[in-house]
Amino acid sequence: MYAIIEVGAKQYIVKEGDSIEVERQKIEQHKDIILKNILLISNDKETKVGQPFLKDATVKATVVEHTKAEKLISFKYRRRKSSHWTKGHRQRLTRLTIKEIKAS
Repeated sequence: MYAIIEVGAKQYIVKEGDSIEVERQKIEQHKDIILKNILLISNDKETKVGQPFLKDATVKATVVEHTKAEKLISFKYRRRKSSHWTKGHRQRLTRLTIKEIKAS
């Protein structure tokens, strides 16, 4: 059984036991979170598709840790203008472990 969920502005395909990194969530470590934005649930026999979300479907996950992604460097250079800049960015992430996918 797998599901397609939406967390933040991104969509993820998850199965029970999977670990995913999503945008930072305001939940303490080692706490459970229930995700309700489920777009699709599929098992061996049937597939349920929401429009846009399924009503009585949930995915239960546990917050493992809060981390940061690798540093990304943005560099802009204008030739012959003596102008350049460098900026760095590290996205804050939350690692989730999927415990249970529940369909109504």
